[in-house]
Amino acid sequence: MSKNNNSKNNMGKTKRSTDDLIDNAIAQQNDWMENRRTFARRFLKTLNIFARPNPKPQDLENVSNDEVVVPQRRGGISAYWFPILCAVVVVLIAVWVAFFHRPTPTVVVVPPVAEPVVQVVEQNQEIAIPMFDIVRIEPNGNVVIAGRWGANKSVSVVINGDIVATARTDKNGEFVYSPARAFEPGNYTISLIGVEGDVQSEEKVFVYISPRGYQNSVSLLMTDDGSTLLQAPTMLVDGDLVVSKIDYLDTGRIVVTGNALPRLRVSLSLDDKYLGFARVSDHKHYGLGADVGDLQPGREYKLTMRLHDGDGRAISEITHKFTMPEMTGDDDTYYTVRRGDCLWIIARNFLRRGVLFSIIADRNNIENPDLIFPNQNLQIPVGATNK
Repeated sequence: MSKNNNSKNNMGKTKRSTDDLIDNAIAQQNDWMENRRTFARRFLKTLNIFARPNPKPQDLENVSNDEVVVPQRRGGISAYWFPILCAVVVVLIAVWVAFFHRPTPTVVVVPPVAEPVVQVVEQNQEIAIPMFDIVRIEPNGNVVIAGRWGANKSVSVVINGDIVATARTDKNGEFVYSPARAFEPGNYTISLIGVEGDVQSEEKVFVYISPRGYQNSVSLLMTDDGSTLLQAPTMLVDGDLVVSKIDYLDTGRIVVTGNALPRLRVSLSLDDKYLGFARVSDHKHYGLGADVGDLQPGREYKLTMRLHDGDGRAISEITHKFTMPEMTGDDDTYYTVRRGDCLWIIARNFLRRGVLFSIIADRNNIENPDLIFPNQNLQIPVGATNK
């Protein structure tokens, strides 16, 4: 009996101890949860200080005295301790990064690069042949010639085939020559010769000195590729562009001849339709032929001749209106040779092709086609090309 009673007492004690453990665990958990809730409420209350607006007076009037809770206002720094703390932490981190943090250096291996090779070009590097830089006509009629060649060498200036002066280049290979006397009106061709080695320039400069002054004078640089206008006339007067004769052939071709400033270009238009251009000779003469088709007798036509500078701009213009007369049926026309003409150009203007110059030579009994004379009257068999 006693043994059984002891067993019951032991079992009761064991059960009570287990219940105590469970109760203690539950109490501790409840305490932990309460502490957690309390901490959360305090934290959210702290944050709510900055977001919650103060109650408005009209809102407080609608609330009973028992329900009104007047928030306690914190003054000064204590009201904004949290953003101030964040700002201080950010400043401390920035100071640490700027003054105390030393990042691990990254080693970059750069392959060796060869030293650049610098080619030194001598400023006074010699030029193979003498060259022109400037050929300018001064207001007093003097001509200034500037060019370059090798350093400290002699360059002869050749005008119309005669050596007129020899200039010495400086250390940069440059020279300047200006004659003491003004050039007389007329045409001049200027070239250069290098004395050492007798090297002649490939370029030549054509200069026209107008009797009306330097405003009407012309200077052109002539090369194998063409000519470049160095100095254009700045003022034109009557007589700088003249139409002396207009021939209309029964082949439907029109030929215009006249005078203009030498080496410039003239262009021809009929009723504002462009027909072509020609170069004025050194002796101020030009001839321009173009196919215009059949012109109706009795109808008025407008022929326009323009003079152009080196850039292609029209600097002078002549407009000639004429009424087409009845054709006479004559197969031939006549042309008066002017200084600088040749049979090739005359045949190109009247017969369309320069290679037909022999037809003109045969009709006029010219033994040497390369020899014709100014004021020589030539008969042009314009109908020969149609046979």
